[in-house]
Amino acid sequence: MIEMDPSQMKRLFASGLVEAELKRRRAPFMTLFPTDGPQRRELYPKHIEFFFAGAKYKERLFMAANRVGKTVAGAFETTCHLTGRYPQWWEGKRIDKATDGWACGANSQTTRDVVQGVLLGKSTGQGMIPVEAVVNTIAGRGITGSIETVWVKHVSGKTSKLGFKTYEQGRRAFEGEAKDFIWCDEEPPQDVYTELLYRLLTTKGILYTTFTPLLGMSEVVTSFLEPDKEESRRSKYVVQAGWKDVPHLDEDEKRKLTANTPLYQIKARTDGEPTLGAGAIYPIAESEITVPAFGIPEDWPRAYGMDVGWNRTAVVWGARDPASGITYLYSEHYLGQGEPASHAQAILGRGRWITGVIDPACLGSSQIDGRTLMQIYRELGLTLWPAANAVEAGITEVWNLLVSGRLKVMANLTNWLREFRKYHRDDKGSGKIVEHDDHLMDATRYLVVSGRNAMTVRPRPEPPRWDNQVDSSRFW
Repeated sequence: MIEMDPSQMKRLFASGLVEAELKRRRAPFMTLFPTDGPQRRELYPKHIEFFFAGAKYKERLFMAANRVGKTVAGAFETTCHLTGRYPQWWEGKRIDKATDGWACGANSQTTRDVVQGVLLGKSTGQGMIPVEAVVNTIAGRGITGSIETVWVKHVSGKTSKLGFKTYEQGRRAFEGEAKDFIWCDEEPPQDVYTELLYRLLTTKGILYTTFTPLLGMSEVVTSFLEPDKEESRRSKYVVQAGWKDVPHLDEDEKRKLTANTPLYQIKARTDGEPTLGAGAIYPIAESEITVPAFGIPEDWPRAYGMDVGWNRTAVVWGARDPASGITYLYSEHYLGQGEPASHAQAILGRGRWITGVIDPACLGSSQIDGRTLMQIYRELGLTLWPAANAVEAGITEVWNLLVSGRLKVMANLTNWLREFRKYHRDDKGSGKIVEHDDHLMDATRYLVVSGRNAMTVRPRPEPPRWDNQVDSSRFW
């Protein structure tokens, strides 16, 4: 250190250099989410909602668009738990002791550059964790500049511990240790996510995850958006945030980014909505194919496609506008583990006169008392014909109709849209369709390939007939 006389020190402070250096070295943790100013916390309601939900929910997901600050939110909460320094306005989860946690990323490089980078910084004092709170670190193995573990000073006088982990290590790398909290930046595989939950069992700890949902309706996303058990609904909380929910993004920059983003990724990258990316079978935005529900005119021809099975029977109805040639999917039936009679009743209720096409597998493989399902449904009053089932050709035809605007879906078909979001090919290079929750997608394919040729118009009522008509020729 260079020694200075009082006059030199005074001039240095007057120049503002000392103040600028102190500000540079001040951790973002000390300045984020202020009460006042252009970035005051009232302008970030989604971030605050995410923090506060931790007081009640064990698992949280911040499913957000790119550049809205989801990683910053995860790092901010992690720093709170490591240091025990919760801001005065904090109503989220508090841990009243020194903690032991994990911060996780997809692979070694992203964990070092993103997760470690935002927590410890790439230069002195620029990380979320205040530099004076860092007690010690252990270097990671395999990639230059990575940290394996960091110890942080806690307000109790003791020391908290944080380990950096990657999903590429596999599920077994997450076995064994109990943790107070775990932060996942970027989406973990389902088996890793499940293992992480078990690390919190004895501590009653919390797991919070921050990512942009580019993998679409994956198992992790689905478990939050469509929990199948009451216990899951009580333990999980999801916050979705888009560009519209933050004030710091420049409008011109947003337009440029959107212009250079593939259409099927725009909703995920700007609104935080799940998308299947390049793996989607129909990579088109929902907004391009959905229309508000409306009443179908009497003179429009209609038909339905039907996919049968014990676990799920699905039917979708379509009607064609004679003027434009556009087919509108306007109704759906979606029921599991029902008897044919219950399905037939629901179908007949949409119109006994409407013709349907059905999965051709019902002609032989599914038999009851020697009768095929086709026979059973026909005996119950349905007018049914077997559909063509050339899968790839059918998918191509549906896709051509969607992109040309000749196939539209009414927005009230919630089950159809849910399957549409998940309908994808596997990510192992085989290109095979993932046959899970795809019943309405199959029914749509049957309708498009075979049902449009079978469409019929509601019969007009016959004029009244007078059985006791008088022969007028007998009178004047």
